Amino acid sequence: MTGDDHDHQHCLEMFEKLSEYIDGELDHATCDEIEKHAKDCVACFSCMETLKKTVALCKNVKDQPIPQDFSKKLKEIIQNLPKTTSP
Repeated sequence: MTGDDHDHQHCLEMFEKLSEYIDGELDHATCDEIEKHAKDCVACFSCMETLKKTVALCKNVKDQPIPQDFSKKLKEIIQNLPKTTSP
């Protein structure tokens, strides 16, 4: 993996596709491009591995009911948010 001698714009383009890559929603050529880039870019490799681990953890989390107290407070906060107008 190399240091900072590459095009950071390419990192941003890869990052935009990362979620779809992890979910298996991209074509083979795009996946190959992402994998090649991640192999050569420490930051993108780290980001990709972290996102993979996060997705795996989320898939294994069991649904739990939200405590009624919390739900009530959240609804109150949302209702008291300032109203915005459309332009």
